[in-house]
Amino acid sequence: MPWNLDRWNGVTQTIQRHVTQNNLPAVSLEIGDRNGPAQSFHAGRDRLTEGGKPVSEDSLFLTASLTKPIVALALLQFVEQGQIGLTDRVTKFIPEFAGAGRHAVEIRHLLTHTSGLPDMLPDNQELRMAHASHDVFLQKVCEQSLAFPPGRAVQYQSMGFVLIAEIVQRLSGQTYSQYLDETIFRPLGMARTCLGLPPSWNHGNPSPADAIVEVAVPLPQQGGADWNWNSAYWRQLGAPWGGLLSTAADLGKLCRCLLTHGDAPHKTALWSPALLAAATRNQLNGLRDLPEEDRRCKPWGWGWRLNWPDSATFGDLLSPQAYGHWGATGTLLWIDPDREIYAVILTNRPWEDSMSQIVGLSNQLAALWTPE
Repeated sequence: MPWNLDRWNGVTQTIQRHVTQNNLPAVSLEIGDRNGPAQSFHAGRDRLTEGGKPVSEDSLFLTASLTKPIVALALLQFVEQGQIGLTDRVTKFIPEFAGAGRHAVEIRHLLTHTSGLPDMLPDNQELRMAHASHDVFLQKVCEQSLAFPPGRAVQYQSMGFVLIAEIVQRLSGQTYSQYLDETIFRPLGMARTCLGLPPSWNHGNPSPADAIVEVAVPLPQQGGADWNWNSAYWRQLGAPWGGLLSTAADLGKLCRCLLTHGDAPHKTALWSPALLAAATRNQLNGLRDLPEEDRRCKPWGWGWRLNWPDSATFGDLLSPQAYGHWGATGTLLWIDPDREIYAVILTNRPWEDSMSQIVGLSNQLAALWTPE
């Protein structure tokens, strides 16, 4: 096993200190390699106020933007099936997206954050306060002006994933939540993962929904108990840019699948090695109008953020081939294919307030790796 577990006590001590100091009220993490999980740890309680239950391996975290690369993986299955090409225009599948320069947006622009769409819509908060559905967000995105012609810059764009999810729906004839469940979560045994809380999860004693960890919401969401991250509305919406509920153990199953070139349990291949290799290398190199600095310093695969050389988001000790994603609720997932290891870190304090602590933990976890 490629781990120096003599350092593991230092990891758990750091987590306990962060929980005691309320830097990270709740933490659940797992590290592993292609052969299975190596260590996991859970600390804190699932409520921000007094009371609540201790965090355990069954605790569900709102993973925020860890959702994006998983939705991208769903779309990429249709690439392997020959149903779409990544240079296809979005309007081929969503005709109502046409107009105002949007006809030039290709699917690859959505997957690499080069579409010119915004991160959030200008009236994002008003839409959430009105409990807007996926269809309403889609309509708004189809009317949205682009900040720049597609392929000319890198701008993080959550709204591109509204379109990606819609293409999945139109190609599959299912909701994107159903498609993800049937083609990714179930084959991988991710029984405690959902994109959009199913009604059945609210039943039982205890019910799965009882295990959802409360998130410390940022200032703009405070007072929005019926629409913020902790609301029934948000949990049930299943936003394809940030609504995934999961556990560290379930996300570890996905990581191991990617490390074994797409093999799920029982040798079911969810993705081919060829597709995963392409999805996790710098796809900005194919965009000739992109500034060289963006191509070099902000590399994206198809839905996956690569290990940016000028940012310590994943930490400082990973190989250049590492890829992953972060989440605004204080989450991080990375996979290092060069070393064949992965880490999942789930917390409940917003990324803007917890980044330094999470990056520090990531460094400690990466330091556990040792050549075999």
